[in-house]
Amino acid sequence: MDFKRLSWVLFPLAVVSLVCYPAFVTAGDIVHDDDLAPKKPGCENDFVLVKVQTWIDGIENEEFVGVGARFGTTIVSKEKNANQIHLTLSHPRDCCSMPKHKYAGDVIMVDRGNCKFTTKANIAEAAGASALLIINNQKELYKMVCDPDETDLDIHIPAVMMPQDAGASLEKMLLNTSSVSVQLYSPRRPVVDVAEVFLWLMAVGTILCASYWSAWSARETAIEQEKLLKDAVDEIPDAKAVGVSGVVDINTASAVLFVLVASCFLVMLYKLMSNWFLELLVILFCIGGVEGLQTCLVALLSRWFRRAGESFIKVPFFGAVSHLTLAVTPFCIAFAIVWAIYRKVSFAWIGQDILGIALIITVLQIVHIPNLKVGTVLLSCAFMYDIFWVFVSKKLFHESVMIVVARGDKSGEDGIPMLLKIPRMFDPWGGYSIIGFGDILLPGLIIAFSLRYDWLANKSLQAGYFLWAMLAYGLGLLITYVALNLMDGHGQPALLYIVPFTLGTFLALGKKRGDLRVLWTRGEPERPCPHVHLQHSHELNVEK
Repeated sequence: MDFKRLSWVLFPLAVVSLVCYPAFVTAGDIVHDDDLAPKKPGCENDFVLVKVQTWIDGIENEEFVGVGARFGTTIVSKEKNANQIHLTLSHPRDCCSMPKHKYAGDVIMVDRGNCKFTTKANIAEAAGASALLIINNQKELYKMVCDPDETDLDIHIPAVMMPQDAGASLEKMLLNTSSVSVQLYSPRRPVVDVAEVFLWLMAVGTILCASYWSAWSARETAIEQEKLLKDAVDEIPDAKAVGVSGVVDINTASAVLFVLVASCFLVMLYKLMSNWFLELLVILFCIGGVEGLQTCLVALLSRWFRRAGESFIKVPFFGAVSHLTLAVTPFCIAFAIVWAIYRKVSFAWIGQDILGIALIITVLQIVHIPNLKVGTVLLSCAFMYDIFWVFVSKKLFHESVMIVVARGDKSGEDGIPMLLKIPRMFDPWGGYSIIGFGDILLPGLIIAFSLRYDWLANKSLQAGYFLWAMLAYGLGLLITYVALNLMDGHGQPALLYIVPFTLGTFLALGKKRGDLRVLWTRGEPERPCPHVHLQHSHELNVEK
């Protein structure tokens, strides 16, 4: 496979991968600035997602999701403790004035607007309602809080905000059927889901495999280079001629440019994100996945099918291709096509993860950072990129650009495919734990560099840098998920935690051991030139 063609395929995928972040996908957005509405007596409930299970004429029907208010009574957490209660429309619809008749313990559905949330709740309670469903005038969920000057907060019924589309569905049920009941409960999310453990293992394992493959290739190249130099007694070969073939060494300028291009591409995704654009990204991901899966399988199988891997045939456009590559490629293409067709089914995440891991390993095998200076510049720029597009972009675009793009809010899909994801198996709210390619690729570059350096310097595992960089990455990713759970599942920029741990550990350890200058500039230990050694030995023999 032509390397230049492969690099042109992988580069845009690497750029797209930087727009992703690890996040817990919940049932919907919750929008409000909590700092402007602190808790106070009578208005101190925690915001919780609420399941609204519907029953039509006694038969279980659709389930919707809302968010509980800061005021009112708390909602039960277990389904078995939640009663089925008759649902009715409020008259008047906004529930800003006392209705003409009592509701006798019904759950009433009201429209948002025209008066305060607490006013609606007080009127509904006075009219005999047992709970209040307030329908938002937007698709998002909104956190209902109390104004600082409110005093009438002795409310003894629960209030739940529902998104606009859920309200439309409920109203349609009420108008078309004789009896609609609802069941309100708020199951608690587990502190740690097993999906996060497996995702952590996947990310660490991917970097581990890619680093060892990269270091093995670098050591094989170094051994080959020494053999060539030993054989070349009369002529010193050009260093470039015996360098690592099929590897791209990025420099400081390209590291900065990479992040700038990623920022421009992120804005383009944000502005142009639609169904057709997502389909284009799926196609691009499939092409990169095929390349990555093929590269990994050929490298693995060539150890058992050496003859097929070393015999080549000339193919138009592709050039010289091994027989093993020809045998593996149809399987890889078929695998990617099947995933693309069935990517919306419940188990499609398995195929997406396989293609994604293969792609990441291939990129880390091909793209190298030559020294710690380039790695520091790259990770520092990515660190600022993550913070800006997750947090600061809210000030400019009134929403987090990276979170909107990664979730695919404007495309009607579940998000872009350049991420690893695992379904949350024991979470009653479902969803996925996800991590973007960029949060594995970028730290993976510096971790793979650390192992290459250790092997070339003949350092033991404990005396080297790879073990500590790997542990620092794992700890940084673990802290990311701790922060994620503390923030109620709101998306967190993983590099905010990973970069200080990984890069900080590497720099501090290099400084302490006195290797920082070599790591920063050369990126590899100085080795005696076999050619010079042979010449020196030859001169000593002549003198004798």
